[in-house]
Amino acid sequence: MDEYDWPTGSEAPAAEAVQSSWAVTVSALPVGTRITGEVIGRQRFGVFIRIDGVANAIALAEITAMPHGTDLPALGAFVSGEVLWHAAHNYQVKVRLDEWVAADE
Repeated sequence: MDEYDWPTGSEAPAAEAVQSSWAVTVSALPVGTRITGEVIGRQRFGVFIRIDGVANAIALAEITAMPHGTDLPALGAFVSGEVLWHAAHNYQVKVRLDEWVAADE
């Protein structure tokens, strides 16, 4: 697997499931909500996160919403942060990360 793969496989819910669950996701995760989850995909612009406790919810933490001078969390890292907004056009919860731990720590 390339370091910058899109989330696929059993770690990522199907696009149809994310879309059909969107109303529940937005209701469960209002702006300001604290989230935790696991990094399931990396791109140069940020990381995709499977959010704990909300089925079929995917978050995107863009590098611009991370503490200055930090590296992107690795695949499998456990992260926490805050919901910034909801991107309805692609069914993503935008988050700002403030903490992460490598999967092997």
